[in-house]
Amino acid sequence: MYRIVRFIRRKKPSDWVRFLVVWASAVITVAALLYLIVFILVRGVPHIKVSLFSLTYTVENQSLFPALVTTVIMTAITLLIAVPFGVFTAIYLVEYAPRGSRLVNLVRMTTETLAGIPSIVFGLFGYIFFATWLGWGKSILAGCFTLAIMILPLIMRTTEESLKSIPDSYREGSFSLGAGKLRTVWRITLPSALPGIFAGVILAVGRIVGETAALIFTIGGVIKIPDSLFSQGRTLALHVLQLSSQGYYRDEAYATAVILLAVVLGINALSSSIERRFKQKTK
Repeated sequence: MYRIVRFIRRKKPSDWVRFLVVWASAVITVAALLYLIVFILVRGVPHIKVSLFSLTYTVENQSLFPALVTTVIMTAITLLIAVPFGVFTAIYLVEYAPRGSRLVNLVRMTTETLAGIPSIVFGLFGYIFFATWLGWGKSILAGCFTLAIMILPLIMRTTEESLKSIPDSYREGSFSLGAGKLRTVWRITLPSALPGIFAGVILAVGRIVGETAALIFTIGGVIKIPDSLFSQGRTLALHVLQLSSQGYYRDEAYATAVILLAVVLGINALSSSIERRFKQKTK
């Protein structure tokens, strides 16, 4: 008790202000998140029924299963497109390009510019370039490439910062043992940066699953299980938007939002478990 009182007395008024601001920010953030989750669960869980998971969508049954399948497909394809480009670009900027060169500064400025563009602009670009100019039409493939461009800056920046956080002593030790540049990157630097890369991928998955504005112009909105990459479709987030905007299916929209929340939490949990395994292997 004496130590606690002594610790409190040592605190300056400015320290208490910073302490209260930090804790208040944390409490407000957690409270807002909990309120959002509880609100969705209270409004949506009572309306979840087996018919929502039927294979087809009809006027009598607003099934979300086709949208769920489309969401999983689009997430997988988008990551397959964006992650290699983002990771390899970051490796080049950190490991191979001369530090402080004009090319590095240009790529970083372009990346920051892309990160600040509204998603609706990406949707218009995807419609003009992928759907119209390339002749893909409104399709899952056009939507995947549009989303890949959207999440590319996020993956690049997180990968770049993860690689920068690796101490140079790791690289110097590898070089002193006779390893070349490529072997050092693939066997030493990149495995050590995998936890940070996975954190960026988790954030990218959240943006893919929750995106709506860019997909309105690129994948159409047809609610069916896609039979090819050139089929139109509808993701869960877009499905919630369409149901709530119609005004007749608010209960089904809240039920779909619960499933969307569960999908996001499940993907994040799976990614976190994979990240922990890589951390253990790295150690």
